[in-house]
Amino acid sequence: MKILYVAELVGKAGVYSFKKALSRLKNRYHWDFLIVCADGATGGNGLGRTHAAYIHKLGANVITLGECCFYKKDLTENLEKTPYVLRPENLNPDAPGIGAKIFRAGSEKIGVTVLLGQNGFTRLHANSPFMVFPSLLERLRQETPYVIVDFHAQASGEKKTLFHAADGRCSAVIGSHTRVQTADETILPGGTAVISDAGRTGSSESVGGCDINSRVQEYLTGIPDWTKEAWEAPQLQGVYLELDKNGKALSIERVRITVEAAVNV
Repeated sequence: MKILYVAELVGKAGVYSFKKALSRLKNRYHWDFLIVCADGATGGNGLGRTHAAYIHKLGANVITLGECCFYKKDLTENLEKTPYVLRPENLNPDAPGIGAKIFRAGSEKIGVTVLLGQNGFTRLHANSPFMVFPSLLERLRQETPYVIVDFHAQASGEKKTLFHAADGRCSAVIGSHTRVQTADETILPGGTAVISDAGRTGSSESVGGCDINSRVQEYLTGIPDWTKEAWEAPQLQGVYLELDKNGKALSIERVRITVEAAVNV
């Protein structure tokens, strides 16, 4: 099984970079399943229903969300109608949408789930991912040996700890949220591939995909401003995984594709 994970799309530049990089990605990688993190695709935070449908149409088999999963009302109200979108699994059971699902990948099945960390999030509070994942992963593995976890968390210590707790119980745990691609990709002794953060897709000369000056001003004034998107040096980031027939990781490779800058944006 070969899987491509596209790191978090940030703003219009993120959606643009994903679309523009697709042809080069297809020439370089041959995946059976495509996962796209889109927690910041609409305006830099959250995912709107129109963007969700468009990303899915471009080829994403599943779209993962994090702490911004309920920021856009039009998607929140229609999560039951978008089965290809996953919000974190470790939320209140009454929350809309689902956080884990078995998908088809050709003749095979693959399980995908999202877990949310507990450190640093102030607007959305999750249950402990450490309490949720043992039974969750066992349930998914009853149907398929291929199980991918998107761990949307801020603290590297929390990510590293979950990596080792999950080793041997799933195929990969891919860190997301910080929007900075880390260089610590590895395969743990139990056969689980991990990386602290797959990065971001959008402007690579920015602050987390957002306009540099607006972020500096926020720190100077204390006034939040997420309205200005960055477009400089657009790039797609992510990871490419190869798994054996038992669901163990054979390889994990960081992905970086620089795309042609957009004009008249």
